[in-house]
Amino acid sequence: MPASLVDRFPEVEPAELIAGLVPPPRFDAVRFDTYVPNPDEPTQAAAVEAARAFAEQIERGASPRKSRLRSLFGGSGLPEGSRGRYFDGGFGVGKTHLLASLWHAVAGPKAYGTFVEITNLVGALGFAETVRRLSGLRLLAVDEFELDDPGDTMLVTRLLSELMDAGVSVAATSNTLPDKLGEGRFAAEDFLREIHSLAARFEVIRIDGPDYRHRGLPTPPAPMSDDELAAAAQARPGATLDEFDKLCEHLASVHPARYGHLVDGVTAVFVQGVRPVTDQAVALRLVALADRLYDRAIPVAVSGQDVSKLFPEDMLAGGYRKKYLRAISRLTALARDAGE
Repeated sequence: MPASLVDRFPEVEPAELIAGLVPPPRFDAVRFDTYVPNPDEPTQAAAVEAARAFAEQIERGASPRKSRLRSLFGGSGLPEGSRGRYFDGGFGVGKTHLLASLWHAVAGPKAYGTFVEITNLVGALGFAETVRRLSGLRLLAVDEFELDDPGDTMLVTRLLSELMDAGVSVAATSNTLPDKLGEGRFAAEDFLREIHSLAARFEVIRIDGPDYRHRGLPTPPAPMSDDELAAAAQARPGATLDEFDKLCEHLASVHPARYGHLVDGVTAVFVQGVRPVTDQAVALRLVALADRLYDRAIPVAVSGQDVSKLFPEDMLAGGYRKKYLRAISRLTALARDAGE
């Protein structure tokens, strides 16, 4: 029988959280030169050059040793120019690719984490200790900056303010809703309003275009029957097989900061009986799991409902819409991977 995720109970020490602040495996090999701009979207090529220029600006600045000194004595150590960059665009336009490329282009010390990972780090270490540990960085890259939780947004804004005062350069990404593209810098305006105390330090880099994960690609495979799914899981070494409701129940017992460790070493995830969820807490846990599966390029196959039906219309119309649409985009890509 295949293993099950519900039998895993990962434990993560705070020191491991710090050590784990690196781009996920999917983005190990990305660089500026591996980003392929859509020729129909000139903002994409412009974004590559802007991100490359920001990396060069940081590299012209202080050495790691001087970075730590300037956190004590003040002063930027960098050429004139804003210390922050915000990559603004819809799903699947390559924002994370550019953010990870920027991280790879800058010498350490540096850190890379999602917004959720950064808030979890503060929860694990405390605010003052997090500032102490991160204030010697040259670059902090924050992916998937969330604007839907006022408390967490204020917490991370305060953290970024103290780090930037210490001389840390910051790059961040978030998402413009697909139906807001073309309406100007919708997400950028939200982002800058929420981080108003340091908004002047950020320059916005706009990236337009369709979701590359689905551009010109076939639709994902239809859900399997339960028997077909079990047989496929059995035939794939390192795969897991879980029943949907039990998996959702298990996720409630594991902190989202540990979801990456929950799926470490798994080659594919098979889930029986997928259905639309009605509880928002369950839905948000599934979003976090989908992000970690996508980070690690772990294929997903299901029986029951198609992954695109996971979140009902009322949820897609609510305050967490961005998260749900991102999860659908990523799970659809992973379902397509499982069918290859």
